Amino acid sequence: MIINPADRTISVKEYYFSIKNKEIVRINASRPGDPVINLGIGSPDGAPSQEAVEAMVDCARKATTHGYQSYIGIPELRHAIAGWYSRWYGVELDPASEIQPLTGSKEGILLLSLTFLNKGDKVLVPNPGYPTYTSATRMCEAEVVNYNLLEDGGWYPDFDQLESMDLTGVKLMWANYPNMPTGAPARRDVFERLVSFASRHGILLVNDNPYGFILNEPQSILAIPGARECCMELNSLSKSHNMAGWRVGMLVGDAAVIKEVLKVKSQMDSGMFRGIQEAAVAALNAGPEWYEALNAEYRRRRELACRIMDTIGCTYDANAGGLYVWGRVPQMPGQAGHDVDAGSDADAGSDVMADSDRPSPAAVLSDKYLYEAGVFLTPGFIFGSNGANYLRISLCANVPTLEKALEKIAFSLSVK
Repeated sequence: MIINPADRTISVKEYYFSIKNKEIVRINASRPGDPVINLGIGSPDGAPSQEAVEAMVDCARKATTHGYQSYIGIPELRHAIAGWYSRWYGVELDPASEIQPLTGSKEGILLLSLTFLNKGDKVLVPNPGYPTYTSATRMCEAEVVNYNLLEDGGWYPDFDQLESMDLTGVKLMWANYPNMPTGAPARRDVFERLVSFASRHGILLVNDNPYGFILNEPQSILAIPGARECCMELNSLSKSHNMAGWRVGMLVGDAAVIKEVLKVKSQMDSGMFRGIQEAAVAALNAGPEWYEALNAEYRRRRELACRIMDTIGCTYDANAGGLYVWGRVPQMPGQAGHDVDAGSDADAGSDVMADSDRPSPAAVLSDKYLYEAGVFLTPGFIFGSNGANYLRISLCANVPTLEKALEKIAFSLSVK
């Protein structure tokens, strides 16, 4: 390169799944006819509703719909989002000022970070947690302060521990319920305590809520009294409506926060294609039968993912919600004493090692099944040190594919 990258890029790496997908492509090239079964990333394999597809096609055929669109989205989309929140979450939103459509909720994580974080500010990030919370914080030259989520605590915050932390300079806090990667469901009592904590300490709390309709009962933190003063929520159509590649999300909550975020967003894009917005309107107007059919399929898949966990010897919650099954790996010979300590100083999303020279137990097993069985399972270390002893199986593969993965893993174990 003729010039050096900005210093802020030194603190982040290429996204783990981007790296791993390139590795899988190399493996597939070396074994034609026997491709790796990828049970890693949560990219739904189903189609959006027919109504959503037809709305997109109809719009695309019109000569007048291909120009720049509004930065705040078409009124029809903002009203559809408001109606969706009212029907399913019991939350009333002003379509004109309390809703900002996004190109996926992932965009919102970076937008909120760019809008509100100065160099040296601190951000509370769950461990384990979505790696983008950490990378967005670092790219803004702010400081990641991890808070623990542990299996013994149901993967909910330890509020006594939170209260005992030095919160000087903490400006923003990420929460994610229903939780990824653990599958812990949203709970009203937990939301109430999160709202109280954020309010008392003057912290902007953001609940990242894309999994609310997948094997979960939809809940919003904005339904909690007092949440409007200190909380925002991100949501998405990626998981709930099989529209991951369409990139439709939303930030909802305080109009003043939305106004500030728009200052940044309006410098970064020129609006979402109208056809996608009209498709989103159709998707959001789906009735309960859409979600019932979606979840019936994911229940079938979850049963097979649990059988894979049983075959590997993992322990897990068979009733966890969301798009994944999260399991604690068995202790392998020679690894006694090498569990990663809960609350170590490794940030969520970093390259966690169980000690100075050993990869995490889950990373070992992930590579074992990738190379010996041709099945990729996500190692939990990518979500933080508290995930180092866990594997995650995505439900974004159909029943025959999951059956084949189970067969390949079982065979690889039988020949040892």
